[in-house]
Amino acid sequence: MARFNYVELPVADIGPSKAFYEGAFGWSLTEFGPTYAATLTGDTDVGLQADISEATKAPLPVIEVDDLEAALDSVIQAGGKIVRPIFAFPGGRRFQFTDPSGNEIACVKSG
Repeated sequence: MARFNYVELPVADIGPSKAFYEGAFGWSLTEFGPTYAATLTGDTDVGLQADISEATKAPLPVIEVDDLEAALDSVIQAGGKIVRPIFAFPGGRRFQFTDPSGNEIACVKSG
């Protein structure tokens, strides 16, 4: 199974951005250090990335997969370019790629 389960937004400053989304939409965002916060609904969640060295230039859609290594192989075989190989983060492992149009997308395996 593969489904979109997350969108990561690049933000300039975590504090005002977190306050905006909490105020505008009533979301509860959990802080994961000084530069990251995310909703934890278990549905399609939103992350705010304020670390300029980690942030993408545009929103980063994330696709949840059952087998991360198989997804990596499939992305490569289909013509995707890997821009960040598989890495661990709090909550799981993921990799990032660009599709033929240059859209950056991530695949994640939670847990």
